[in-house]
Amino acid sequence: MTATVPTSATTTMRAAVQRSYAGPEAMHLETVEAPTPGPGEVLIQVRAAGIDRGVWHLATGRPLVMRVIGFGLRRPRRPIAGGDVAGVVIGIGSGVTRFALGDEVLGAAAGSYAELAVAQESALAAKPSSLSFAEAAATPVSGVTALKAVERAGIEPGQRVLVLGASGGVGSFATQLAVAAGAQVTGVASAAKAAMVRALGATDVIDYRATDVTSLDHEFDVIIDTGGLTPLRRLRRILSPAGTLVIVGGEGGDALMGGTMRALRAPLAALFTRQRLMGLMSITTAEPLEALTARIVAGDVRPALTRTYPLAEAPAALADLAAGRIAGKAAIVVAP
Repeated sequence: MTATVPTSATTTMRAAVQRSYAGPEAMHLETVEAPTPGPGEVLIQVRAAGIDRGVWHLATGRPLVMRVIGFGLRRPRRPIAGGDVAGVVIGIGSGVTRFALGDEVLGAAAGSYAELAVAQESALAAKPSSLSFAEAAATPVSGVTALKAVERAGIEPGQRVLVLGASGGVGSFATQLAVAAGAQVTGVASAAKAAMVRALGATDVIDYRATDVTSLDHEFDVIIDTGGLTPLRRLRRILSPAGTLVIVGGEGGDALMGGTMRALRAPLAALFTRQRLMGLMSITTAEPLEALTARIVAGDVRPALTRTYPLAEAPAALADLAAGRIAGKAAIVVAP
């Protein structure tokens, strides 16, 4: 297929731009050149964009290892923020076969905090009609990561599952997916967010500020840790002898590696125990995204969207996320 771009295509757009590593306060709206789709890409009129920790890490350049592996040594390689996207296809690059002009899509697109964004065809799926654009934008990165975590854990009906960070983006999806698998789920969250976690299907909720879950006399068949720095040895204490621990990402830690070291150490520790210990790094691609949207259509899971922000308030949205003021998911609404 040859490239197709609308004749009325604009040459400029508004975007949330950050040209140096810093906190969200360094991000601001600019009028910049509009992108055009290359081979295998589509141009999306952005209706909404998701807010997640990955955007914050890319903006701050922390942990420092991110700069070394290709995101920009001294400044962000891609100055327009954003990763999750939902919108309408308005341009098609050569070789694209899965989408046509006017299709509503969701997925991953670098620089989605803008009126227009380019995405690889392989990183998109059709938007379920049951989701608003804001809900759709809150789904891809967190939802796919949670789906992969639950699948790798091999959760079975009747198992006791602990989700640390159950009120967060990945945790809110993981809680629902574990419940849909027939597990008895305990969520760890703050007391202020406990009602939301119960609404997602968790049987019990533990307030991490009042109780250290690793000190309890409980055992879990599966632990999904979606953030934090709880040492492996403490998590293993409450994991059944043949249980499974999946560590997803990680916050905090040192300046160089952040919270990723536990995920790297877990497979090594697993060599000396019956327990399955693993870290998970996830990339949003069409196949798991389509599997996730099928689960949404089936009613097994839904994005726990609790807040939306206009494009101009993207810096405030990231600041709220970093401060823990967002329960579940939030989204930037670019166009109604």
